[in-house]
Amino acid sequence: MSPLRTLPELNAADRAAFTAALGHLFEHSPWVAEETWAQQPFRDVAHLHTALCATMRGAARERQLALIRAHPDLAGRLAQQNQLTAESTREQASAGLNQLTAEELAGFQKLNAAYLERFGFPFIICARLSNKSAILTAMQARGGNSPEQEFQTALGEIEKIAQLRLNDYLKPIL
Repeated sequence: MSPLRTLPELNAADRAAFTAALGHLFEHSPWVAEETWAQQPFRDVAHLHTALCATMRGAARERQLALIRAHPDLAGRLAQQNQLTAESTREQASAGLNQLTAEELAGFQKLNAAYLERFGFPFIICARLSNKSAILTAMQARGGNSPEQEFQTALGEIEKIAQLRLNDYLKPIL
């Protein structure tokens, strides 16, 4: 079966096909799509994105934390070893994180480690809406936030990432 690439196809899909089509929108967390499936039909892409985000926001905190922790460090070990998902690879590259100098890479790694130690999860930002300089500035500034502020900020950034991934997925046929 060919991939579901239109909203009418997604609305007509069974749970497994819907999850297979949209499971990549939330990093290593296909449960978001799977649990949103029952809300079809979706009026438009915005309605679909809103429903997906509501599923994520309505999940137990432990599940939300697992979703946050499923995201890789920016310019981290997985990126250096070419082990990111295809989406994360493109997103980090769009911000220039695949072309860091040794000094810049060391700076990212230091900030990643400090952030992880302080909050217990990786720093998340929608890299496609930023660049390496702005990301570094945000990492430094957000380090002073409360754990709850950062938890909520991470979920908000995940919503932005999912929106762009959804747009990319449906873009060829819209």
